[in-house]
Amino acid sequence: MTHARIGIVWNPSKVEQDVLQEAVTRVFGDEPDIRWWETSQEDPGRGMAREAIEDGREIVIAVGGDGTVRAVAESLAGSETALGIVPQGTGNLLARNLEVPLNNIPAALERVRDAEPRRIDLGWVAYDGTEHAFAVMVGFGIDAQMLVETDDDLKSKAGWLAYVEAMGRALAGTEMTDITLTVDGQEPVAVRGHTMLVGNCGMVQGGIRLLPDAVLDDGKLDVLMVSADGALQWLDTFRSFVWDNGIRRFFTGGKDEAVSTDSARHLPVETIGVELETPLMFEIDGEEMGEVTSFDVRVQAGALLVR
Repeated sequence: MTHARIGIVWNPSKVEQDVLQEAVTRVFGDEPDIRWWETSQEDPGRGMAREAIEDGREIVIAVGGDGTVRAVAESLAGSETALGIVPQGTGNLLARNLEVPLNNIPAALERVRDAEPRRIDLGWVAYDGTEHAFAVMVGFGIDAQMLVETDDDLKSKAGWLAYVEAMGRALAGTEMTDITLTVDGQEPVAVRGHTMLVGNCGMVQGGIRLLPDAVLDDGKLDVLMVSADGALQWLDTFRSFVWDNGIRRFFTGGKDEAVSTDSARHLPVETIGVELETPLMFEIDGEEMGEVTSFDVRVQAGALLVR
């Protein structure tokens, strides 16, 4: 690691350059070969990460929020160049699931310096003629609507707690719709629901684990379909999240499979095609992408080397 060629792709809106440079020098010293790339509004990191690979960087450190991390990961997918993460956003979802230190730039850099590299899966979602990588989850319904309903000013002041404030409005803003699912190339099936998540890892802000079976390196993605409608079904859904798939799994060491209910179903997949009767707001790793009527998701097993 001492003589590694390191690239740093950093988002200037998330951290001051002087602060970051001081931490990099403190952790890595003056000897390593380090080159810097700054993201822009036009390019959140994809082009910079590709340049880093072409320049022979062995490690590319993404410094920023989930958007920066996702963009860099997309370009590193399938390569031997390792991804390091210095989380500087609100969600920091992949960092949380990898147990990367939050709100501590030197500690995150030390993790990159000292950790053993490991391979994790990456998800890909295709819609509207484009395909994008995701490291955590994609979906529609309450999760995506909550992002839309979250006040940006409150988010900047209160962090992830801003999402809690938005939950009530998000619940009111989601509607049931007819959905056609094609799982792993099987015959399409028709269901109804209002919220769907397809994830590579399951923990979100506050330690909430929406996808309890999701594992970063199992070659699978995990699906959560929610169709709760009315107070009783919502109570049953929250009970399954908090007790069956939360507290009880904690005490059993997570050995049991996720518990599905009539209104909240879990399913492992390698590929899934989704068609919606009603256009719904869609998100990728916490970033709102607008409304969609269909999308296809696949897993790329072991696509990403991380430190």
